Amino acid sequence: MKVLKIAGIVVGALVVLLVGGLAVAKVVMDATYFNGYDPKAPLEARVTEIQEKPGYIRNSVYYNGYMNDRVPALLATPLEGSGPWPCVVFLHGIGQEKDFLDEIAEPFVKAGFAFASFDQLMRGERRNKNATPFEDAKSFLRRPAYTVNDTRRLIDYLQTRPDIAPNRIYLTGASYSAITGSTVVAFDKRIPAVALCYGGGNVPAMLDARMVAGEIRKYVPMWFAKSVAWYLLGPADPARYIAQIAPRPIFFQNGTDDCLISTAAATALHDAAKEPKTIKYYDGDHIGLNRDTVVRVLDDILTFLLEQDAKVTGTPVHAMAS
Repeated sequence: MKVLKIAGIVVGALVVLLVGGLAVAKVVMDATYFNGYDPKAPLEARVTEIQEKPGYIRNSVYYNGYMNDRVPALLATPLEGSGPWPCVVFLHGIGQEKDFLDEIAEPFVKAGFAFASFDQLMRGERRNKNATPFEDAKSFLRRPAYTVNDTRRLIDYLQTRPDIAPNRIYLTGASYSAITGSTVVAFDKRIPAVALCYGGGNVPAMLDARMVAGEIRKYVPMWFAKSVAWYLLGPADPARYIAQIAPRPIFFQNGTDDCLISTAAATALHDAAKEPKTIKYYDGDHIGLNRDTVVRVLDDILTFLLEQDAKVTGTPVHAMAS
């Protein structure tokens, strides 16, 4: 009996140590997850190709991003003039890549904006086709930190260019990148306004989206998935940071029947943000599943950014659009 009692004490102590260790690790991870951005680190930026496309000039650029990773990017600039132009940094969706710029940049450039995008970790030129599932999982857990800090380094680069107005660099992010994009703007005060297209907050609530929940339930109980997601991805939850964007304006766009961003997740992000904020819902499912909705969403983003840029410059919107 004495041996069993001692064994019980030892097991109890080990459990306490394990739980305590996990708790300490969680605190440290939450506090340091996005650390590592260094605005003074060498960018070593290089333009490798300049092409004339219908409606804009397309610059292929490489620069040193987060942890000195080499980041490939595209920059579209107006066909005429030399700037300095305002610029829209576009963060692509989770499964897209920088070349999506060619599908959406033209209306923004014709309205007088430059338009930039880069390959996020695991996408485009940064995709490791030989990665093991474990390596992909590890990269996925770190992807928000890379996306946030690679974006900040892109802004560092854009501010070195004489054809870009350094105080007129705006951001818009779609889906996954509405989530990470809100954190970029929370951390980086150089961005005057942001449009967040079909994003959400509160990591456990994100798992309630019907398509996501349907997949999870095939493998594990939801309570388990939510606990693991909270522990591992909680540091990247945009609801933790979005209040820091104020007093800069936010334009939220969401779908009324979104299979990937639950209403609870969208509301969590909206509620965590401070004024000034504008919230607009579009009938239907997730962005990209209906072309007509995509056109309306992009038109509304452009209108919002023109209005915000007019406030920065003191120029009437109609004059800027012409």
